[in-house]
Amino acid sequence: MTIIPSNKKLFLIILLMIFISSSAVNAENSIKNEIKLKINDTDFDVELENNSATEELIKILEKENITINAEDYGGFEKVGDLGLDLPTSDENINTSLGDIVLYQGNYISLFYDSHSWSYTKLGKIKNIDQRQLKEILGTGNVTLVLHLE
Repeated sequence: MTIIPSNKKLFLIILLMIFISSSAVNAENSIKNEIKLKINDTDFDVELENNSATEELIKILEKENITINAEDYGGFEKVGDLGLDLPTSDENINTSLGDIVLYQGNYISLFYDSHSWSYTKLGKIKNIDQRQLKEILGTGNVTLVLHLE
């Protein structure tokens, strides 16, 4: 049986503590790729894109929830004023069911059908079908709340 001198034990303990705290910070940073979206009274998981808009969005959501009053537009999306500006990296994209995009830096659009335009993609609702989303969104205005767990 080998006995480690006490100063080496202390060194190993410190090294282990540094490793554990570093792992915890990395785990915390990697978890932030999802947020919650409440549509009226129903919560959904949203998988975020990796861009400067979503990084800024997370920073805001760490402080407070964002409530958006959204109205129907064009028969394919609900759109509402975000109430603040996020950085844009617009590109021409084809949206699909559950996509959430940033338009003009300060409008959020949630798609229940497809469309093509220049947007900054923020994320996508996970595990939802078109019938369910259309039913929850209804035909009138909706309240969207972006929040963390």
